[in-house]
Amino acid sequence: MHAMSDDAEQLALRALEMLELLALNHDDSEERIINLCKRALTPVGAVAAVCVAPRFVCLARTALDRLRARQVRVVAQVNFPWANDSVDMVVRETRAALVSGADEIDVVYPFRTLLAGNAPLVTELLAACKAECGSRASFTVTLEAGELRDPQLIRSACRDAIAAGADFLKSCTDRLVAPVSPQIVRIMLESIAETGGLVGCKIVGGVRTLNDARPLMSLASSRFSSAWCSPQRVRIGGSVLLDDLLVSLGVLEAGRY
Repeated sequence: MHAMSDDAEQLALRALEMLELLALNHDDSEERIINLCKRALTPVGAVAAVCVAPRFVCLARTALDRLRARQVRVVAQVNFPWANDSVDMVVRETRAALVSGADEIDVVYPFRTLLAGNAPLVTELLAACKAECGSRASFTVTLEAGELRDPQLIRSACRDAIAAGADFLKSCTDRLVAPVSPQIVRIMLESIAETGGLVGCKIVGGVRTLNDARPLMSLASSRFSSAWCSPQRVRIGGSVLLDDLLVSLGVLEAGRY
């Protein structure tokens, strides 16, 4: 393997500290969640967070605490995978996740409801989820931007999420085949710029290698600054990316850490 340049190494290390590992498969097991938490601690530093279903929040938080990795945040993905518009269901899921120890709540935006023209119900759902989070947990809204497709609809969803008090906008859940496009990231960043950069951005969807992450990270740093691109403002979602970063950094020759 060729030696990395200093710039490439720094980029890989920055991407790793922004990484949010995902375990959102219907067949996830306790063993898989524990292994994910172990992977969150690497020889070159810890990732930012792990994102799991509400039923695994307690297990993930316990596993990370036993690994003395309190700094790794546990994100609960609620309203997944169907992006329903049941306010009661989302509130129940959110409340249960918080009781189980979630540091962050990540709600899937009910995009079908917006497409059907029922914007008030979207607003109600997001507001109810934010109210449950209060000051206890940060609040992410996953846009499923690839489903919305139309740039104006994506922009509208971004503004809905920001108006509801989102701490992060997230492009998608990574369950879709198509990778996140630079256009989607630009729309998210433009919407965030309207707040003065007070909302963060989670870039998810087909980001599997450092070369995939590089231009997307560049968009964020160009819009704001390199200093803004920290785990408190930018996350990159995807467990496959971790392997590529570790290979790039010389921790792995091949395979998984």
